Amino acid sequence: MRVKFTVNGREQQADDVWEGESLLYVLRERMGLPGSKNACEQGECGSCTVRLDGVPVCSCLVAAGQAEGREVVTVEGLADFAEQRAQRGGCATGACGTAAGAASGKASGTSLDAARRRQAKPAGADGRTGEQAGLAPIQQAFIDAGAVQCGFCTPGLLVAADELLERNAQPSDADIREALSGNLCRCTGYEKILDAVRLAAARGDALTTGTGA
Repeated sequence: MRVKFTVNGREQQADDVWEGESLLYVLRERMGLPGSKNACEQGECGSCTVRLDGVPVCSCLVAAGQAEGREVVTVEGLADFAEQRAQRGGCATGACGTAAGAASGKASGTSLDAARRRQAKPAGADGRTGEQAGLAPIQQAFIDAGAVQCGFCTPGLLVAADELLERNAQPSDADIREALSGNLCRCTGYEKILDAVRLAAARGDALTTGTGA
């Protein structure tokens, strides 16, 4: 079967997809986006976390056909979507596009038309391949806080943490632990990871305060 969906702001298509093929496999093997890691294949470790219509999911458990016509954001797209959020002063995608987000008065998520317009950008200028020069704030915070070791779990942690900070700019430690509870790291004691999310939140708050918002 053929599946079409938006990945990091670009419409993508995969042909000859069999019914049991996972979204993770399609992203890695058919679309050349290896950032989402294939580890447990049981939805237990979170290494394959992506955002599907804004919601963090384990892509190893999502059938590729379930993504038809929907919006996927992978770790390769975080920097581009962070830039979009900064320009819009709200959410690029995800929680702010849900009913809960609307009730809180936040901006709505990325529309399909907006995603299509972004296709006019050169391929190297966005997160399609992860080759863009810049980093999302959460990515830079992970580096600065020393939260990256082997790196295998890092993509999933980054996606989950970015989603948390999009819907809650000032999370408590309990909020951070809950948001990352589905992501396992075998290298660390998690403290540096928590430090990284705290650092990204603090930097975001400082920017907001500095602009008088």
